[in-house]
Amino acid sequence: MRVLVIAPSLRNTSPGSRFRIEQWMPYLESEGVEFTYAPFEDEELHQIIYTQGNRLEKAHRILRAFARRFGLLPGLRRYDVAFIYEEAARLGPAIVERLIARLGVPIVYDFCDPIYLPYKSPSNQHLSYLKFFGKTAAICRLARQVIVGNEDLAAYARRYNSAVTVIPITIDTTAYQPRPSAMPHEGEVPVIGWSGSHSTVRLLDERRDMLRDLRKKRVFRLGVIGTPRYHVDGVEVDARPWRLESEVEDLYTFDIGIMPLPDDPWVRLRTHLKSRQYMGLGIPCVASPVGVNRELIRDGVDGMLAARDEEWTRKLALLIDDAALRRRLGAAGRKTIEERYSAAQWAPRVLQILRIAAGESRTTARTVEASRLA
Repeated sequence: MRVLVIAPSLRNTSPGSRFRIEQWMPYLESEGVEFTYAPFEDEELHQIIYTQGNRLEKAHRILRAFARRFGLLPGLRRYDVAFIYEEAARLGPAIVERLIARLGVPIVYDFCDPIYLPYKSPSNQHLSYLKFFGKTAAICRLARQVIVGNEDLAAYARRYNSAVTVIPITIDTTAYQPRPSAMPHEGEVPVIGWSGSHSTVRLLDERRDMLRDLRKKRVFRLGVIGTPRYHVDGVEVDARPWRLESEVEDLYTFDIGIMPLPDDPWVRLRTHLKSRQYMGLGIPCVASPVGVNRELIRDGVDGMLAARDEEWTRKLALLIDDAALRRRLGAAGRKTIEERYSAAQWAPRVLQILRIAAGESRTTARTVEASRLA
């Protein structure tokens, strides 16, 4: 089976596609599936798209990206399935998706965030008006099969397509191994860690006062991955940019992982990743009780949930004080990932969905051919 993967971002750059189709590909390739990955971005567009300004250069690069997209169409019938992650193009309506469907190539559509909700990018506000958020519904209608990250997204997708399957964000439990037993070093200052990006660091900002006040009561260091600089008054901070090649090793430096979130419509519908990363590495996680975190984390069993600042302070203090509690919650979190969210567990279901979509296409083609010959 030959599958064309159509995604907005370059490989290994977007957490969404990295922990969805990109993570499943090695498992599926071992079953004989051949993938071609076709991003909307090229390296030049990727480097410039999230910068402030540069409007003319962005417009030029985006037009070239559209040209690449339309350039895929003549050879599309070589593929058994077109796997579309989120959207074929970052801007505009579902033109490319409609052309793919018109050519008779079955679409498997995957999204794990509420991309149908209007959102204005802080670095590209003028481009946000060209986003066409309603195209998510259109692509759902065009697809043979739809994959979503949680039940709330499934409820939305089922308005437009009955063939909807929930497959959660998964963790490659081979690549994500629990930290070596020598880490953390007991007796050293515990590290409370946060991982994100330049666009999500505002979520950590909302707990800055809590971290400052906690430092007055307990000794800890703050680790921040995703931005080269971060400051909290009175707190020693180790901030570093995110790097693919050292992602796991950087996360290993955390004794406690945190995931603070606001309780808003976008966040409630998202399929959150960072808490799963911490848990997959055996790092005890404290997260806001928002959206799927409520079903992912059993408070006090395989992680902790905290809403108000006083809850955050109390639960982080417990973990700072008790290395045995950190180990227990970390081990339980790892077990939860192994049992419910491992990539190896869910990849066979993805393969089944691809085969169903490809099989439907072949059956339809045989029926049409038989009718023509008759």
